[in-house]
Amino acid sequence: MKKEIHIAQVIVNNNSLQTDKIFDYKIPEGLQNTLQRGMRVIVPFGMGNKKLEAYIMNIKREEKIEYKLKELLYPIDDEPIINEKQIRLIVWLKNKYMCKYIEAIQCVLPTGIVNKEKKTICLLEEDWATKCYKNSKNQVELLKLLEDLGGKATLEKLYSRLSTNNINNTLKLLEEKEFIKIDYEISSRVKIQTQQYVQLTIEKKEIETIINTLKNAKRQREILLFLKEHRECPVKELLDLLKANRASLNALVSKGYVTISEREYKRDPFKNLEFKNFPKLNPNIEQKEIIDEIKPYIHKEEPKTFLLHGVTGSGKTEIYLQLIEEVLNKGKQGIVLVPEIALTPQTIERFYGRFGEGIAVLHSNLSEGERFDEWRRIVEGKVNIVVGARSAIFAPFNKLGMIIIDEEHESTYKSDHHPKYHAAEVAAFRSREEGAIVVLGSATPSLETYYRGEKGEVLLHTLAKRATASTLPEVEVIDMRQELDHGNTEILSEKLFSLIKENLDRKKQIILFLNRRGYATFVSCKQCGYVVKCTHCDITMTYHKNMKNLQCHYCGEKREEPKLCPSCGGTHIRYNGMGTQKIEKIIEGYFPNAVIGRMDMDSTSVKGSHQRILESFKNGEIDILVGTQMISKGLDFPNVTLVGVISADASLNLPDFRASEKTFQLVTQVAGRAGRGSEKGKVVIQTYNPQHYSILAASQHDYDSFYKEELPIRKEYFYPPFVQLININFIGKKEEEVYTVSKKIANNIKYILKSKGYNKYDEIVFGPNPTIIAKVNEKYRYQLLLKDIDVPYRFLKSILKYLLMENRQKFVPASISLSIDIDPLYTMGI
Repeated sequence: MKKEIHIAQVIVNNNSLQTDKIFDYKIPEGLQNTLQRGMRVIVPFGMGNKKLEAYIMNIKREEKIEYKLKELLYPIDDEPIINEKQIRLIVWLKNKYMCKYIEAIQCVLPTGIVNKEKKTICLLEEDWATKCYKNSKNQVELLKLLEDLGGKATLEKLYSRLSTNNINNTLKLLEEKEFIKIDYEISSRVKIQTQQYVQLTIEKKEIETIINTLKNAKRQREILLFLKEHRECPVKELLDLLKANRASLNALVSKGYVTISEREYKRDPFKNLEFKNFPKLNPNIEQKEIIDEIKPYIHKEEPKTFLLHGVTGSGKTEIYLQLIEEVLNKGKQGIVLVPEIALTPQTIERFYGRFGEGIAVLHSNLSEGERFDEWRRIVEGKVNIVVGARSAIFAPFNKLGMIIIDEEHESTYKSDHHPKYHAAEVAAFRSREEGAIVVLGSATPSLETYYRGEKGEVLLHTLAKRATASTLPEVEVIDMRQELDHGNTEILSEKLFSLIKENLDRKKQIILFLNRRGYATFVSCKQCGYVVKCTHCDITMTYHKNMKNLQCHYCGEKREEPKLCPSCGGTHIRYNGMGTQKIEKIIEGYFPNAVIGRMDMDSTSVKGSHQRILESFKNGEIDILVGTQMISKGLDFPNVTLVGVISADASLNLPDFRASEKTFQLVTQVAGRAGRGSEKGKVVIQTYNPQHYSILAASQHDYDSFYKEELPIRKEYFYPPFVQLININFIGKKEEEVYTVSKKIANNIKYILKSKGYNKYDEIVFGPNPTIIAKVNEKYRYQLLLKDIDVPYRFLKSILKYLLMENRQKFVPASISLSIDIDPLYTMGI
């Protein structure tokens, strides 16, 4: 019978578009029973047979092949690093978001994970020749080579020097016999961390006798007495505790009384944190109805999506906790997503306080090592709940029962890097694949989600009142045009100023919201009108007073604040506009006895700063917290009785179809931070557009009226939820070339549409147009926007696949980079 040929179908770890395909490699005979889907291997690639890491996506068998195949070299992993569910997820991500395979793979693996795992084999048994059976040809050959190489060699070197391919099995046998030791070295930014442990090697009853022989070695006696009680201990902990030195410990090792060994030690993001008990609450009628309806779906393992539309403070978190408890009782696992890193500590505190250990956290504020160790804890089945930001949706659970997405409307759930996935879409895919239910929660759901709820595609539940005795805060809209008419040119209206003073006198806390960081939004010359712009981008630079410099928030350029105008040499430099830093300084001037805190991207750039600021505010150490959208959602501080929205128009005037929705959401969410304790809260919204429907609806906590105003506008102008969008950005150093290429692509799309009988191509293809910031970091940007008006969305994607992926070299020169955004949240680009 003819032997079958085993073929590994792999994705190579290379980011080039030319390598974004499945490559076939012949599996050596000795590895045919070893390799599995999801393992990493080293393959010879290209003309020079460069050794590359690759991921096995499939293994197939053929009786014969008509073409010559290269053989893969050797495996990196003993077990698959990607499971079967993740392989399906990778393929879905590629097809859904039109990304590269390797970009999708990098989503499901933690940042900084191994690119290559280096195995070093050390010879332990010097007298192996007399102890190893002569008929074990492979073992003898391997041991002889090790000896010739000085008793130590990498796995790569052994593969290159040995005739057999079945090295892994031989290594396992020799390791079991203790002839060799295998050390694993991970060649990446992240390492498996180890810790030294000291352990007694003698019986406890011998210690007294031994101590009598150590009369002049006080520290050695102390170490032995300590280990008599504890048997083993981390070396550092023992030395610190007994104030002993390493020499005393080494002396005990040389005498054979103790041994020191290396053990893996996992980094703990919860280290030094104490979590108070968070007791289970009796749900109110609204909460109980929702819990009772969702519970049966958990037991049926039927993929279903629920939307909890609840006013701020309506007790959505308690519903999440009780549903997760049901999931755990069934032996399943749950993922809880929050939109901001700032919310993670509070959410962890509640889940840890309710369930204790068995919780992992995944977000970008962790070190790479912490993320790697948390991921491994999940893979090893040591946790059943994952709490985190967007990327936590890829947590590698095997028994997923529920995904919760809190504040589902938030734009942070959409990735701005390739693949440009949305966490809710990934959740829906995992729900279908793994039989998990999805729970979306928000006081201000996205229009698309709420529309799906009205159509019955998701099951909509409403929580109309707050869970506690507190009521929704009273909201007052201040027309800043009238303030100007009355001679008030300050940032604060008279009403907000007096309310801040009143609340400070009552020892109450205040939140002031402005969704713009920095001190001044632009710097200009009063004499000639010159405005300081970034030299690399088509954007004004923002002044940061605490750093005394100007910064570009797009390319990162920094410049000293000008003393003289760079254009005319004049001295009348003006700092225009305002950001959170300016608000902070002004408030400090108005209320010198108050403690002011600020929470924005600048103040939270240091690891752990989110938690420190919020903990200080929670403990009453901060009287007034000034911040951007970081403070607008999810936070629960009972002593906050006043919230001021400094400028509700900051997001309202953006040139984007979601500007009104974003404004309504931000204002409603930040207003919801007030009055969550026993006292009624007050909210002041300052605006130059007091009659705008989004401002009016937010002031009345009225989602329905906003929804009814906004939906017909979306329908009239063909925007989601009535159409699906695709945004394509073209980026290059020569503006004319960028425009020409993007125009050619636009014409090609229209030509294909027309050839297939779609004559509304001018309503389907918009652009090319410069993005709102036409130049970033010396590169010009143009965009095309596609709408699926009377044309299948899949067909639009197939056109792009043909033009921009399969035949990209033909239509787009290498000097132009592009990015495809499927279902973009914003259409103005950057």
